[in-house]
Amino acid sequence: MANIDDEILRGAEEDAKEVAFIMNYIGSENREVFTEEDIYYCLDVLLEYLDNMNDKADADGFIDIDAEEIAKHIQKKAKKEGMGPYELDALVLLIDAELEYNEQLDNEE
Repeated sequence: MANIDDEILRGAEEDAKEVAFIMNYIGSENREVFTEEDIYYCLDVLLEYLDNMNDKADADGFIDIDAEEIAKHIQKKAKKEGMGPYELDALVLLIDAELEYNEQLDNEE
């Protein structure tokens, strides 16, 4: 049985792979916009937003995702919490990267 430290380490390794994928996906011009810390922050806000949308899922469990709406939410929360500022277009690209990463994970299973 794996101990909690092993599980935490595996989670951190998966998170690092995800961030690396996103950094590659968004391209060199946007790498200057987001630090790794910014990406982790934006992903946390994105996941929190999606968790709150679970009640809006259709019968199959799918949620209609509006990347621009989510990006505006991230901008607003980031401003309130002293993060950013983040450009709307850059956030939409980051959200697209996250969705692509998860789609690739789903296709591997």
